[in-house]
Amino acid sequence: VMKEDLEEMNQRGIAMPVICGGAALTRRYVEEDLAGLYKGEVYYGQDAFAGLRIMEELVKPDRAAKAAQTGKARGAKMESLVTESAVATIKVSDTPHDNQVPTAPFLGYRIIKNIRLEQVYPYINKLALFKGQWQFKKGAMPNEEYEKILHEKVEPLFEELTMRCIREKILEPRAIYGFWPCYAEGNDLVVLDEKAVAEKARFRFPRQSGDRYLCISDFFRPKENGRPDIVGFQLVTVGARATEEAQKLFKANRYTDYLYLHGLSVETAEALAEYVHQMMRRDLGIDASESADQAALFKQGYQGSRYSFGYPACPNLEDHTKLFQLLPADKIGISLTEEFQLVPEQSTSAIVVHHPRAKYFDIR
Repeated sequence: VMKEDLEEMNQRGIAMPVICGGAALTRRYVEEDLAGLYKGEVYYGQDAFAGLRIMEELVKPDRAAKAAQTGKARGAKMESLVTESAVATIKVSDTPHDNQVPTAPFLGYRIIKNIRLEQVYPYINKLALFKGQWQFKKGAMPNEEYEKILHEKVEPLFEELTMRCIREKILEPRAIYGFWPCYAEGNDLVVLDEKAVAEKARFRFPRQSGDRYLCISDFFRPKENGRPDIVGFQLVTVGARATEEAQKLFKANRYTDYLYLHGLSVETAEALAEYVHQMMRRDLGIDASESADQAALFKQGYQGSRYSFGYPACPNLEDHTKLFQLLPADKIGISLTEEFQLVPEQSTSAIVVHHPRAKYFDIR
């Protein structure tokens, strides 16, 4: 929901409750910016499941009456009511902590300099690029015909565009990453300073309300264990020029060329994140059993996991401000918008977990 939509609803006299959320919106933006300009009630739901729970509360007569009396109810209050009512049923996952904690070669951050695109391109997920970004989908097409299109059109396009990006320096890979001592405290991950004495940052993650009751903090040793665990963080970008060049194509009505360049830049940023993640696993010495097959990387064929901020298990984009306290993003040209989105667009952030049981999971 954009500001223009709410303003139009005001003009048309519509004052129904509105729930906003998802990876692109933050609580502050919804509750301060959007709620401030809308005549009706605005609620913030961190994800689809929070939105459903808010809707369940809204249809209750007593809740609706309270909302009418108090004016605009805030999503934070609504979500707290939902959370309180569900606390009794929340369980903790049975994730074991008998794994060995690896030793990081350094604590703090490092900037990776002089990354060559030739090093990054092998990590591009061509399936995601060709089918997802470039929309070359098989559909009902016979296998032989589809493979012919990939071989004669798509692969040559890929080779031509990747070489052009190298030649004209359209993509400029940069990265920063680091390791810190840490421990888990309930749903929180507490990051310590390099001496493992003072708290440097604290991240709170959501927990599944069913299934395995997982939370990212489960993959780290609790404070009472006595010995700190280790956590990694990374920030990568392919630079601002990718966005600039893509916008030039769009403004010139060269929409197909725009689609190709934008898609490639997005997937190259993801490839750079994979490249850096592999480097971090090598730093920690947990890469010995990895397959040499690059395709296995896209199926998490390695120990641990990389959770990007803004996705279900790690949804709070405002946590980027805490991440920037650990990793000086400005040193590689990354900044934040008012909504805590990364700039340039073709940039990614992540928390890197070494636990053998850490894999992607949904919050439900």
